[in-house]
Parts: sequence; C-alpha cells; structure tokens
Amino acid sequence: MSWREIQKTNFTRLSDLAEFLEVELDLSFRFPLNLPRRLAAKMPKQTLDDPLTRQFVPIPDEKKKPLGFSKDPVQDTSFCKSDKLLQKYQGRALLLTTSACAMHCRYCFRQNYPYAPKTSFENELELIGQDPTLHEVILSGGDPLSHSDRDLGSLLKQLDAIQHIKLIRFHTRFPIGIPERIDESFLALLSNLRSQVIFVIHANHVRELDTDVLFSLKSIQSLGIPVLTQTVLLKGVNDHIDALKELFLKCILHGMIPYYLHQLDRVEGAAHFEVDPEVGKALIQALRCELPGYAVPRFVQENPRALGKTLLC
Repeated sequence: MSWREIQKTNFTRLSDLAEFLEVELDLSFRFPLNLPRRLAAKMPKQTLDDPLTRQFVPIPDEKKKPLGFSKDPVQDTSFCKSDKLLQKYQGRALLLTTSACAMHCRYCFRQNYPYAPKTSFENELELIGQDPTLHEVILSGGDPLSHSDRDLGSLLKQLDAIQHIKLIRFHTRFPIGIPERIDESFLALLSNLRSQVIFVIHANHVRELDTDVLFSLKSIQSLGIPVLTQTVLLKGVNDHIDALKELFLKCILHGMIPYYLHQLDRVEGAAHFEVDPEVGKALIQALRCELPGYAVPRFVQENPRALGKTLLC
C-alpha cells in the first residue's frame, strides 16, 4: 500500500476513534482529529491517560481559555513576507508549503494560522531569489512531506537553483505516523540536490520511534543528510527525567541528534500541556548528569521579536 493510501486510512472521525480505543469522547471540538492508524494502534484501550493518547486525542480541557493563551502565540502573521513565506531570523526564511499534516497534535501552535490556498510558490521563490542575505530555506507547514513527490520535487529543484541558498531544511513529523512516506521516490529527490539538506523530526516520546520509523530515518541518513530531533515539553507526556532520557538516548543510539526541547507555545486550547519552565530547566540539568553532552538538547522558548530562539537552559 502506498503512503498516500495509508494516509487515507487515518482516523478523522472522533466517533470511530472512540470505538477503536473503547473510550467515551466529547465529539465537539473545533480543531479536527487526524491520527494515523499506526499511532492509534500503540495507544492502550479504555484510557486517555497515556503519553501518545494525550498528544493526539482531544479532551474537554481544550475548551478552557485561561489568560495568556492566544490563537497566534508566536505572532507568525507579523513576519509574513508573502502568504507563504515567513522570516523571523537573519539568514533564513520559512516556507509554509501546505496546511496539511500527517497528524494533528493537540498543542499545535499553527492550528489557527490563515494558510493561503494551494497555489504555486512563484512569488515566494522570487522573493527568496532576490534576497542574497538568505542562505537557508526551512520547509514547514503543515508538513512539507504532505506534498506529492512531483510537487515537492519541483519546489526543491527551483530552490536548489538559487545559488545563495546553501541549506534546505525539512521540519516534519510525517515519518512518525507514516514512515512509508520515506520511499525510493522521495529519497531520489534528496540525493540529487546541490544544497545541503537537513532533516528535523518532531518526536516527543520514545514509543514514537519504532523499528519502521527508525528504518525510514536511517535511509535518509544514508544519503549523508543529518537528522535532528525537536521535542516539546508536555505535561503528562514527557515531563519527567525517565521519559526524556529514554527518548534522547534512543535518538543518539540511532544517529539522530537531539536539537531542541521546546517550552510549550501558549496556543489557545493547550494550557493543560504547559509545564513550568523551572521544571524544564531542572530536567535539562538532570539530563546533563546522565547523558553525554551531545545527547542533551537546548531548552528553548519562542519569543516574538527575539533575534533567535531564547535559550532557557
């Protein structure tokens, strides 16, 4: 079965997922469900108190609206150079390639972003080509791997032709839910580029990194492409030393470098995931005592108008 056919089997109806997990779910949530079956199969039945379940299955706490949480916590819309191109930091720009994802994380900070309709990237490519101060383009979204290889290949070819672009970075969670996406056709796209490709995977819990996922990422590494990981600190998911240590150690054992541990972006509906930053700092300090330095990510926070990620620890 192709990755696209697998994607079509995702759980998108809460009633179907409730039956599968043998739980009762409130069926009235604004942010829609989107959950690959392989992730649902890892979730225990008859409970919502599980590190994977909490990330993807909505609970009534999402409807609470405490002060300090907003629809655009990182002020993405303030940094738009076009409908699909953002630039916050010197030397690099972020291309919002699509609104589509392989899965919907309940704490997603872009769940309210006003994505532009699917059109060409002609305007964005022109803007990138006209700015010689840029050396890196980050492909994000949504998830750039949601595109077909034909569309993604066309975009990569055009970016690669811009001589001052030296790095093309993928931000993706797709292989965590549908590792079949990393097929021979996709690998061929990556192997024919002048630019150095960087692959950044979003993973929050060690159970996300099963044998098939790790095999798919190893095929990317075999092309000489570094694979890094980003993690969000989430209450009830990974807010204790054992969970983070096991995750980061597994990453290192499979040649992936833990890059960032993110303090939660305060998006409306995600307050129940927030961990006190002081707890995060203590966790990083504890990890430094138990893991080699290269296995401990930087603990950071996104602050609008800052010149880069704010280092917390």
